[in-house]
Order: sequence, then structure tokens, then C-alpha cells
Amino acid sequence: MLELGVSSDGSRRVERYSIAHLPREAVTDGSLAKPEVVENAMREAWQALNTRTRSIAMALPASAVTAKKLILPQDASDADIETQAISEAHQIVPFPMEEVTLDFQVLGPSPRSELDNEVLVVITRKDRVEERVAVAESAGLKTVIMDVDTYATLHSFDQVSFQFPNGGKGQTIAIVDIGHTTTHVNIMHDNQPVYQREHPFGGQILTQEISRRFGLPWEEAEDAKCKGLLPDSFEAEVLRPFLDSAAQEITRALQLFFASSPQQHVDHILLAGGGSLVPGLDEAVFNKTQTSTIITNPFAKMAVSSFVKPKQLAIDAPSLFVACGLALRRFDPE
Repeated sequence: MLELGVSSDGSRRVERYSIAHLPREAVTDGSLAKPEVVENAMREAWQALNTRTRSIAMALPASAVTAKKLILPQDASDADIETQAISEAHQIVPFPMEEVTLDFQVLGPSPRSELDNEVLVVITRKDRVEERVAVAESAGLKTVIMDVDTYATLHSFDQVSFQFPNGGKGQTIAIVDIGHTTTHVNIMHDNQPVYQREHPFGGQILTQEISRRFGLPWEEAEDAKCKGLLPDSFEAEVLRPFLDSAAQEITRALQLFFASSPQQHVDHILLAGGGSLVPGLDEAVFNKTQTSTIITNPFAKMAVSSFVKPKQLAIDAPSLFVACGLALRRFDPE
């Protein structure tokens, strides 16, 4: 959980953050397999945050939504757009409309016609939203925004674009968000999203190998990985093979992008997510791809409150990339 605020000079400020352990199998394929366990973790994180704020923004996994861009006249009203969005949903979702929830966002003028707008429509099953809202409510929290994790990632990217030449303009940048079980690849060209894809690869693979090689139960292996409490043979026997495998997976992900896009190279790779914290991953990816590779810190230009330890925040920052994108939603125009 992450709370952002505003400094006296109007700049963004990290007020508080907390990270709670979520046991394995509590969430499976984007669904809350054990809602009571998720609720306990959410309550623990909120209590550790030590805040009065109870309004939250959450995200659905990209795998739980269907997104489509529509081209509609610029003078189309919200009612017109909603009617068209519902019509599209009828055509692309395989379940009854009463089980569907959708929303739309006008992205701006269509590059093909000055008289039209691009409109992004996002569709999901109602129960996917309701189960998350219910768990938050049980933990004493009120959900005011339901986003999608990949869009939150893109929102967070605005905080790091200054690191790239011309603020990312004219550049092709691959955001590789490595989670526990899934890696999200978001590719930006000229600061606009052009490609998104999920890959079944994550930090749990390293945990599994630690567990197998050193005979540790899963939870102990995960704890030892996070705290660096592993035998001397870990680097040669487990870490290096994992780094090679991760770099190969990222290379394959980029090749899939090249196969479906006029772009045939990326200028930079931005690593995010808890999986990016594995020591040496950025170097392994650079060696494999020969592409500039950096680990993200969306708080690099933000102030930090007295409740936050700057050194620890710098360590945890890549894990908070999606959370940052969600927390930034509080600054959205009304």
C-alpha cells in the first residue's frame, strides 16, 4: 500500500507505504482463491501504513479485462459512447451483459481523422470487481477507483520518463514488470503505448529452485530469497541460471513484439516489479539484449515524508511501480 501527498511547493510526496506478505495461492489466475487471506493481508498493510485514509484505488490484472479502441465522432456524447461500448461488448464477451461491467476513456483525437476521437473501452466480469471491493470493505476500506494494472504501470511511467532522452519522445521503451507469477510487457513508442502482453514468468521460479536445491519449504525459501540468507553455492548453482533464463524470457518477449510491429528495436528496457530486485538482473538483460537497461524508481523526483526511510524506499521502489500508478490517481482532474 502506498499513500502519496503534496509538498508545500506543490510537488508529489511519498507520505507512507507498507508491504504485507500475501501467502502463496491466495490469488490464482487473477482471482481471489482465498479472500479471507487477502483480506487479512490488506488489513495488515493498512494498519502498518498508520494512516487515517480509508479510500483506496485497486487494480484488476490485465488478464481479467478485454480492451478495445473505438473511433467515434468528436461530438459524440457520453451516452452515445456508452451505447457504442455496450454494443461492442455484446460482440466480444461470451457471457450475459448483466454479468459485465465496463468503462471508457476518451484518449484524444484520432491520428486518422481530425473529426474523430479515439475511445478506449475496458470490459470485465462484474464478479471480478465485486470480489475485490468486498474484500476491501471487509478490511474497513472503501474502493473509489478500480484500474487495470497495466494502465497503472503506464501512469507510473510518467514519473520516470525524465530519465530518457527528450523525456522519451521519439524513443521505444519496453517496460518489463516482473511479478511473482507473471511478467507484464508494456512497450511505449513516442510516449504512447503500442504493445502489451503477459508472459507466464515470475519471481516464483527462483523461489521454486531455491526450495528444490536446498530442501527448504516454500515459505522459508521465499523468506531466505528476500533476506539474502542463502548458502554460498546459491549464486553459482541457482542465481546465475535464473538470471540467464530471465534474460532469455525478456529477449523472447521483445522478439514477439518485433514480429507484430513495424518497430524492430527498442532503445531502452525499464525493469519493474518485485522480480527486478534480483541482484544482477539488469546486467544480465543488458548483456543478452545489448539494450540500455535500468531498474525503475518512480519516486526519484518525489519528496519523502518523515514517516518514510529513503534508503529502504529506494530498495522497495520497483515493487511499488503499480502501486505508484494507482496512488497517482488521486491527482486526476475532477
